[in-house]
Amino acid sequence: MAGDFPERGALISNHLSYVDILTFAALHPCVFVSKAEIVEVPVLGWMTTMAGTVYVARGRGGSAIKARQGMQAALDAGLPVVFFPEGTTTNGSQMLKFHSGLIAQVMESNAPITAAHIRYALTEENGLNAADGVCWGDDTKMLSHIFRFLGLRGVRAEVRFAERPIAFSADVLHRKQAAAEARAAVAALAAAREEQQTLTVVRG
Repeated sequence: MAGDFPERGALISNHLSYVDILTFAALHPCVFVSKAEIVEVPVLGWMTTMAGTVYVARGRGGSAIKARQGMQAALDAGLPVVFFPEGTTTNGSQMLKFHSGLIAQVMESNAPITAAHIRYALTEENGLNAADGVCWGDDTKMLSHIFRFLGLRGVRAEVRFAERPIAFSADVLHRKQAAAEARAAVAALAAAREEQQTLTVVRG
């Protein structure tokens, strides 16, 4: 781990796998925000619910309000709120465009938003790279991916936190710009990761 998990406000990160949730939850007590469809996914739905997740039902009236109320309750309780603005997992080859909805809601609450970047590495004995073994950015069925992951040895995660919250150049009325700046903040951490190789074992 490089840097410190923020004690308050929101934490945003790139999104590679359901393992991200386990990693952040192991580092610090927090509350996650995720799309409601995750609840229906075998194992993952149970995992996210147990991690204390606020679910957002896209396209349903009142969902944004309920999500904001859930996030605000966590913020008021002094728990950092973690979410992944890409909205889905990738294989890590590139970051997707960041969605602005949750970022705007946190900005409206005047809570700070801190960037983080996560990546994985595997030992050579696995015969796979992290993109194939840990990242869940393809059409592999959830249970198949979990069984493949459980067969891996020496899985390592590197989590890098920004030194300070993002200083947005505009207010919440310019949410698209804020989303672009948030993505740039996470990308900057990715670019800096080669300068310091601090790896923490997720599963040895």
